[in-house]
Amino acid sequence: MNMKLDRIDFHILNILQQDSTLSVSAISEKVGISSTPCWRRIQSLERAGYIRKRVALLDANMLNLGVTVFVSIKTSGHNPTWLEKFRVAVMEIPEVLEFYRMSGEVDYLLRVVVPDIAGYDAVYKKLIKIADILDISSSFAMEQIKYTTALPLNLI
Repeated sequence: MNMKLDRIDFHILNILQQDSTLSVSAISEKVGISSTPCWRRIQSLERAGYIRKRVALLDANMLNLGVTVFVSIKTSGHNPTWLEKFRVAVMEIPEVLEFYRMSGEVDYLLRVVVPDIAGYDAVYKKLIKIADILDISSSFAMEQIKYTTALPLNLI
């Protein structure tokens, strides 16, 4: 369901991206409408799929998951069967937080979060068992300079 969003909808989405725990009354106050229409708008945004889910963002370092690895994968298997086998298997690896099919020199890019090098080695061994991979390259993040889950709604 594709709905036409207005300024108030974008404002609500921006607020929820920053803090989804705010009450409807707090959100309605910030956007300048009463609670009931605000609640209806939030429900409509959820039904339409603009709001996929509400989650808590955890601190990876405090949970001993402070190693982020970007994994570049090249394959010679450019066919639907290979892709489906690879996709299904990678989706089952919990350490893989993001998984993209790319254009350019790299076919797939993964963001992996683990506690240490040994944790990544276990993920690496899972990856090379899945399907024929031409090349796999791992880059370890040294420092996280910017991280956000908020989409840039001010550009719309």
